[in-house]
Amino acid sequence: MARFTGVVYLLYFLTAIIGQLLLSHKLVVYGNTVNLIGTVCYTVLTLLFYAMFKPVNRSLSLLAALFSLAGCVVMTCALFPRTSLHISPLLFFGPYCLLIGYLILRSAFLPHVLGVLMALAGVGWLAFLFPIVAHYVAVYIEALGILAEASLMLWLIVMGVNAQRWNEQAAAVAGIPYL
Repeated sequence: MARFTGVVYLLYFLTAIIGQLLLSHKLVVYGNTVNLIGTVCYTVLTLLFYAMFKPVNRSLSLLAALFSLAGCVVMTCALFPRTSLHISPLLFFGPYCLLIGYLILRSAFLPHVLGVLMALAGVGWLAFLFPIVAHYVAVYIEALGILAEASLMLWLIVMGVNAQRWNEQAAAVAGIPYL
């Protein structure tokens, strides 16, 4: 399941890149369509991450999922100018990355460096909410965010999670002795 999660993450990355390329070439309808597909991919990714991190902390995993789903709603509304909420999706994706980073750090089945990178990406995405900060460090923030999320995506595709440790952590939360 972890590798599938990584593939969904990759699909999101590809659709986000293609969507932005289409928009930069003034192909708005196609760009928005691809971005809508990307948002669906990110919604699926959110649900997969919720399931993956539920054994670490069910409440925080749910909170992270709610932040991400709210960000997906804001992104979707932004595709339709009449329904735009005039809220940055980074207001939701920043805390989401912070929470995912924390959940990775608390997990026994993923490398902690991925958690640190994701937490830093979350702080970076939140920095974009302050234009004075974003103006000076935007390139670095984007690079860090892409590095963090791409690292997690590639790790999931190539390595997956340590299944034994995931099962142990899930069993401990459920109060079932792991054999």
